[in-house]
Amino acid sequence: MNISDIKDCYGCGVCTTVCSKQIIKITLNKDGFYEPYITNIVKCTDCGLCREACSYVHDDLFLQDRCIRSYAAWSNDDKVRRKCSSGGVGFEIGRTLIKDGYKVCGVKYVPETNRAEHYIASTVEELIPSIGSKYIQSYTVDGFKAINRKEKYLVTGTPCQIDSFRRYIRKFRCEDNFVLMDFFCHGVPSMWLWQKYTKEVERVTGKITYASWRNKFTGWHDSWAMSIDGTNTGEKVNWHDSYNVLIRGKKGFYNSRLSQGDAFYRLFLSDACLGKACYEKCKFKYDKSSADIRIGDLWGKTYQDDEDGVSAAIAFTNKGNKVLKQCNCTLVEHPFEIVAEGQMKVCPSVNSVYTKINETLMNKDVSINNSIRVLNKEQLKRRMISRLKHPVRTICNIIKKI
Repeated sequence: MNISDIKDCYGCGVCTTVCSKQIIKITLNKDGFYEPYITNIVKCTDCGLCREACSYVHDDLFLQDRCIRSYAAWSNDDKVRRKCSSGGVGFEIGRTLIKDGYKVCGVKYVPETNRAEHYIASTVEELIPSIGSKYIQSYTVDGFKAINRKEKYLVTGTPCQIDSFRRYIRKFRCEDNFVLMDFFCHGVPSMWLWQKYTKEVERVTGKITYASWRNKFTGWHDSWAMSIDGTNTGEKVNWHDSYNVLIRGKKGFYNSRLSQGDAFYRLFLSDACLGKACYEKCKFKYDKSSADIRIGDLWGKTYQDDEDGVSAAIAFTNKGNKVLKQCNCTLVEHPFEIVAEGQMKVCPSVNSVYTKINETLMNKDVSINNSIRVLNKEQLKRRMISRLKHPVRTICNIIKKI
């Protein structure tokens, strides 16, 4: 038993960590998503560990005994709250646990590889690059393999990554050493989208040295990349409009928002280029999680006028709740429905132009504008059909009343 038959999976990479023969690698598949493959099948002993740790091949959540406590939350440090995507709770959890002797396996953007990668932070300074959302699939292998199971860690990741990771640490009976944190996940877009997008951006910025996906301010300040100190010289944006990409390069910086038609966000949030598992096999929406803590944006009506950013923070275990209570955060307990308002309850549906969009993204000879044109045509067609249906429905209702 091994993972040789698995295709279009979550790409969590835990199978590479658990393999004692070190013969499982992760690479991008034809659609631009991480996928495992066995480099030397002859060396495989069919121990089955890779499948035991694989969330994709199991239909159930691994964490069954859950006790949900849900909070609106934000950092009591104004600098942290200003810098982070929402309320800064994720950073405060990491900072608290590092002071308590933990290390953090988090995610940062690495300019050299132009991707998000898991890495180990042992100090608060090393934790800072993990601040902010990364709306691309992370490469986990090096970060997960660097973990010493005898030490204490906070491990963060997508819900599917965390479910597989819990299967792994329970198998090796070291679960007590870990705190696991995931987030409300929309899905992951093809890396071909990110690569095509940044290729266009680099015409303006030169070689990219820094990228951030969610910003509460426009413009660039020298403290952005590696510090939470300093003042912001840019214009403050509405937090609910903070799908605001900020990219720094050797020649300058690039700022673009979803509300202004940013190409990356338009394609990502239209569900036109997500991983197949995001559509077909995601079992982690809303209150479904194998983490100790889940975080995200609290978009609901209760805090709709708060433009400083408010985090949703949900404890699924007593351990997670204890950690939240220790953080330098304001916690306001609410029913789960309020904290999770606006979050996805079911998997996204495949956009009808999914195949066409993927073809344009895979074609290195065409720009991202080709993908946008395909999307625009589809959206225009939907609007026209909707307008045609409206008078037809009206006439039908009148006839029914006669």
